[in-house]
Amino acid sequence: MSWINLLAPVRLHIPDGFLSTTVSLVGWLLAVGAIGYALRQTRGQLGSRQIPLMGVLAAFIFAAQAINFPVAGGTSGHLLGGTLAAIVLGPWAAVLVMTAVIGVQALLFQDGGLLALGFNIVNMGVLTAFTGHFAFQLLKRILGEGRTSLLVGGALGAWVSVMAGAAATAVELAASGASPLGVALPAMAGVHALIGIGEALITVGALAFIYASRRDLLDLGARAPAKAAANWVIVGLGIALSVAVFSFAASPHPDGLERVAADAGFLGRALGPVYTLLPNYAIPGISNQVVSGVLAVVLGTLVVFGITWALARRQRRLGA
Repeated sequence: MSWINLLAPVRLHIPDGFLSTTVSLVGWLLAVGAIGYALRQTRGQLGSRQIPLMGVLAAFIFAAQAINFPVAGGTSGHLLGGTLAAIVLGPWAAVLVMTAVIGVQALLFQDGGLLALGFNIVNMGVLTAFTGHFAFQLLKRILGEGRTSLLVGGALGAWVSVMAGAAATAVELAASGASPLGVALPAMAGVHALIGIGEALITVGALAFIYASRRDLLDLGARAPAKAAANWVIVGLGIALSVAVFSFAASPHPDGLERVAADAGFLGRALGPVYTLLPNYAIPGISNQVVSGVLAVVLGTLVVFGITWALARRQRRLGA
C-alpha cells in the first residue's frame, strides 16, 4: 500500500508521526483547555434554536469536508468551516462544533492521528473559529451591517482562517523536526492561499443561503431568541445529507498538507492508525467503493449531527 493510499485524505488533519510526542502533548493540553473553556462559556447560553442549529452546522461541515475540490498543481482542498460556524453561532460554540467534527473524523474514520488530534482541533477548530470571526467582525465594523458586509467579511474571515491553520501547522512541523520553518511555512502558505479561496467561496455561498432563507439565524451568535421550527432543521439536515451523497465527486488529488509533505520529503514519517473502524471513509464489506464511501460519509454526517445536538442540549440544561 502506498503512503498516498494510507493517508488519504490527509487535508490539514495531521497524521501521527509528523509531530513529535512533546509537541503533540502540548497540542492536547491546548485543545483540552480550549474545549473546557468553550464548555464553560456556552453553559446556559444556548437558546432553543442554537441547539439544533449547532447539529445542522456540524453535519454540513462534516459532509462538506468530505468533498475535496481541485486547485492548481494537482492539489486539492476542502472546506474547514470554522469561520462559518463562528459567524452563525459565535466562536466558543463554533469550537464545540469543530471539535465534534474533527473528533469523529479521527476516532471513527481514522482521519488524522490520535496523538496529533490535539493540534488538529487547535489548528482547524480553535484557530479557524477565532481568526475568522475576528477578521469578519473587523470588516463588519468598517462596512456596517447588511448583506455586503456579511458576505465580504465572511470571505475575508474564511481565507484568513485557512492561512492561520496552515501557518500553525508549519510551526508545529518545524518544532517537531519534520521540516525547517523556512521550508514548511512558505510551502503551506502558498498552497493554502489557493485553498483559502475555495473556503471563502463556500462560506459566502452558505451565508448567502442563510441570509436569503432564514436571516434571523444570523443573530444567534449574539443572542438566542424564540423557539425552533422543525422544518428548517429537517431542511438543513437534508442539505447536509445531500452534500454527503456527492462525496463521491471529491478530487482524487492530494491536498495541501500531503502535497507539502511529499515535496518536502517528510511524508514517510507518517504512521498508520492504531486501529481501524471505517478507514478512509469506507465501510468494510461493501465492495463498491462509491457506495461504500457515500454510505460512510452519510453515517458520519448523522453521527456528528447527533453528538453535537446532544452536547448543545446538555450545555443548555446545565445553565437551567
